[in-house]
Amino acid sequence: MSESTHPGKPAVIENRLFINGEFVPSRSGKKFDLYNPATEALSASVYEADGEDVDRAVAAAKAAFPAWSELGGMQRAVYLNRWADLLEKNLAEISYLDAICMGKPAYNDAIAHYIPTIVRFFAAKAFDVTGESSLNTPDFINISLRQPFGVCGAIIPWNGPCVMLVQKAAGALITGNTLVMKSSEKAPLSCLVAARCAREAGLPAGVFNLLNGYGRPCGEAIARHLEIRKISFTGSTLTGKAIQRMAAESNLKSVTLELGGKSPLVIWDDADLAKAVPAAATSILLNTGQACFASSRIYVHQRIAPDFLDRLTSAMTAHGASGDPLARDTTRGPQADKQQFERVMSYLSLARDGHITTPLGGTRGPEPGYFIAPTILTDVPETSRLMKEEIFGPVVIVNTFHDEDEVMQKANDTEYGLYASVFTRDLGRALRAAKRLEAGTVGVNCTSPTLAFDMPFGGRYASDYWTELKSVLISL
Repeated sequence: MSESTHPGKPAVIENRLFINGEFVPSRSGKKFDLYNPATEALSASVYEADGEDVDRAVAAAKAAFPAWSELGGMQRAVYLNRWADLLEKNLAEISYLDAICMGKPAYNDAIAHYIPTIVRFFAAKAFDVTGESSLNTPDFINISLRQPFGVCGAIIPWNGPCVMLVQKAAGALITGNTLVMKSSEKAPLSCLVAARCAREAGLPAGVFNLLNGYGRPCGEAIARHLEIRKISFTGSTLTGKAIQRMAAESNLKSVTLELGGKSPLVIWDDADLAKAVPAAATSILLNTGQACFASSRIYVHQRIAPDFLDRLTSAMTAHGASGDPLARDTTRGPQADKQQFERVMSYLSLARDGHITTPLGGTRGPEPGYFIAPTILTDVPETSRLMKEEIFGPVVIVNTFHDEDEVMQKANDTEYGLYASVFTRDLGRALRAAKRLEAGTVGVNCTSPTLAFDMPFGGRYASDYWTELKSVLISL
């Protein structure tokens, strides 16, 4: 399937900023180029926002906030449901643009169909934004209110552009906030389709604003802006620390961060390997390994290690060859850009220099393009950078263990705490692991990308992040 015949290819690729309900060029007129990571050919040139554009977007969001926040929850939900319907109709275009922008396979994208579902989920939470009441103080009725912050900011990553856009935007908007969002400079195109759908859904001007740009100056201007009272960021730990610092140095705005991962997967000797092996392979190859919750560290019981390794090698090999992200049979695309490719290759060089056993891969894929072969590394020292740092590519480490205390200690020996998994038929062992694993989400006989909308990690309670709590004391 060639680019010219893909059903999602737009007649014109939108490349402007979305401010106050309209697509506009940046004030400076500056643009940056995007390259197809599969062909290294130019895909588009996009307008780059700077601090002045952030000011324009914040002014629009501030003007829109009073009317938007005074709407009833169900009125806001009507807008979100219209938005979800339009997003669903435009998924082919979204997938096409992600393919030419960051290499996500257009026909075999495992997460795109969640985009409208996420918006509908938050629309359904319209009546869940409530406070509490108390009669415990004599001669008082006391209540708490959950209210929107006002103008909020959001900065999203490139590895799941539209999914992250709607996860943040829908949560912020249903709770009555207005939003200024920066997309990633690596993958802004599909996000502009989402902005177009928001406008077509009738979302009032200024409620949602979307800027294309770099961390500096655009992202920094959002993090430091004195009119923005809340910011949500998903991305690297280094950038997250910088945003927390900028927020503190400006107006101490509320900050929510979702950063990296080095997620452990524990395979016990009683595990159902028919289930565990494909789950492990899918987790590390999803989105070419460019997923924060990928199971990148596997600890397998030494009794079954040879069998598990053989099966995992076969499963990752059978997962499909890299190829044109616009072809129907492509299940695995390239790394998102040259920078990401070189980052992963540097870790593979580190493995070679350290004489790490590599049963599979360890090399780049076919040229041109930023392809990397699925890779398994074994017997990696626990102190190695390969074990400690997020590689963010199709590279998994398989080490062995022999007892429970040992593997729990190793699994928790990380600065990250995003996702952890265990496969075992022993219910007691599974529950002990769920309690002991230091991660926000624990999968038992499943692993990432398994999530549940009605649980934390972007689902239940996510609307709380977009509200502030106020106590009201009423004397009788």
